[in-house]
Amino acid sequence: MVETGRQVQEHVAEFRFRSRSEHALDEKGRLNIPTRFREVLQNAYSENLMVTNWKKSLKAYPVAEWQKLEDKLHAQAAAIPGFADFYRYVISGVVECPLDRQGRILLPNTLRAEFGLNKDVVLNGMLDHFEIWDKTAWQNETRLTRDKFKDFEQGLASLGIL
Repeated sequence: MVETGRQVQEHVAEFRFRSRSEHALDEKGRLNIPTRFREVLQNAYSENLMVTNWKKSLKAYPVAEWQKLEDKLHAQAAAIPGFADFYRYVISGVVECPLDRQGRILLPNTLRAEFGLNKDVVLNGMLDHFEIWDKTAWQNETRLTRDKFKDFEQGLASLGIL
């Protein structure tokens, strides 16, 4: 049977990181990856994640998605004035984190410390990657976003969503 374009599109859309969940890091800094995120990794990627520091959280990318981002940064960063600092920040923080048999990753102490990831964290799906937030920082960020929701209405309308 030959898949149609629509079937392929639906199949790809099926394997995205969506939703959010709360977790607790164990004493060694291991993080349980939710089953729905592990299924995305198993079905569309590999069971290795590339985790790096970002603005207010960590970002976790499947290796293939990270490679795309890294290739863009490598090819274009030199052409953007003042971008070397961002490039250095993100690339210096990246760590490959394979899933263990229990579906956990070990977050390095340096990354945990930078974002205050001590125990309670929130994993937030972003379709092609997910974020790892300190729970309190996530709650604050969510409140700020909710408070300025009206600012998004013009953009939503231009996308035909509102």
